[in-house]
Amino acid sequence: MKVLVPVKRVVDYNVKVRVKSDGSGVDIANVKMSMNPFDEIAVEEAMRLKEAGKVTEVVAVSCGVTQCQETLRTAMAIGADRGILVETAEELQPLAVAKLLKALADKEQPQLIILGKQAIDDDSNQTGQMLAALLGWGQATFASKVVLEDGKATVTREVDGGLETVALPLPAVVTTDLRLNEPRYVTLPNIMKAKKKPLENVKPADLGVDVTPRLKTLKVSEPPKRSAGIMVPDIPTLVAKLRNEAKVI
Repeated sequence: MKVLVPVKRVVDYNVKVRVKSDGSGVDIANVKMSMNPFDEIAVEEAMRLKEAGKVTEVVAVSCGVTQCQETLRTAMAIGADRGILVETAEELQPLAVAKLLKALADKEQPQLIILGKQAIDDDSNQTGQMLAALLGWGQATFASKVVLEDGKATVTREVDGGLETVALPLPAVVTTDLRLNEPRYVTLPNIMKAKKKPLENVKPADLGVDVTPRLKTLKVSEPPKRSAGIMVPDIPTLVAKLRNEAKVI
């Protein structure tokens, strides 16, 4: 069984992002970049399935600029067998990424695609769902447990009311939640081994996909600073302020 694991290069979660002075976006100059944490969980889950004998090959995929090769090498250091970079300087939006992954899935024919539920830079939470729709595969989002058995995936999902368990036939798309696993520490020997693993480089045009942005960012701004709290003498005053000032009731 082959598993495809998309990984995204994002600003490291420990970095406090700064908005550009012109409000056109987030400043990433000289900022530490790393693999999206949810995608790291996806790679770890693919490796655990491989170590359990359920999976034979894990292929990491990234879409974006040349530097995404570093993210793929990290995935291969965790244990992915090879990497594929869809290289483009265009701003990639969720639908474009889903189309690129669909084209790669048609080419690679994986039985399972595991990816993070969302990226911490745009928080879109759309790519997995769009990819499943484009492929016509079943999907299980927000997974906290994945079991492969008898040609199907049994996935425990985190939903608002608690947990939901679904069974879906393979091939399928699964998106990972935080509680699915804890990614392993990448050792230096594995980092060295990853440098020798194959990494294929393709362009969106090679896959026949148009990645032209369909949405335009008008402005990016920092959230307003929170004002200091106040003490109210009684409940009626609190209700009046919530209704007239905060306008939440």
